[in-house]
Amino acid sequence: MAPKDTKTKKTTKTRSALQDVVTREYTIHLHKRVHGRSFKKRAPWAVKSVVDFAQKAMGTKDVRLDPKLNQAIWAQGVKNVPHRLRLKLERKRNDDEDATEKLYTYASHIPVTSFKGLETVVADAE
Repeated sequence: MAPKDTKTKKTTKTRSALQDVVTREYTIHLHKRVHGRSFKKRAPWAVKSVVDFAQKAMGTKDVRLDPKLNQAIWAQGVKNVPHRLRLKLERKRNDDEDATEKLYTYASHIPVTSFKGLETVVADAE
């Protein structure tokens, strides 16, 4: 057994949000995220799953959803959540003076006819 080295410091790397504004397009698989969830909780759970996905993908705690995205999730009712969604995630600067975070993520819906062959795309920030 190797001796325990107590003098070296453990370096932990935390993924920090980049300080630049960036826009990316993702396809999120909602069907696997709401699988096994009771019917009356599927759409609220899907909304929370989109927020969690955006937090992990963009590295910000503050995630704001577009009302059109909320409508797309709830379009077929509380229990019939769409299997997949195409999202546009925009990391923006927070202009509020009393904001705790410097950046926030704005998630919006991109309507597509087919999800075949779509990949994550880094779009130009406007």
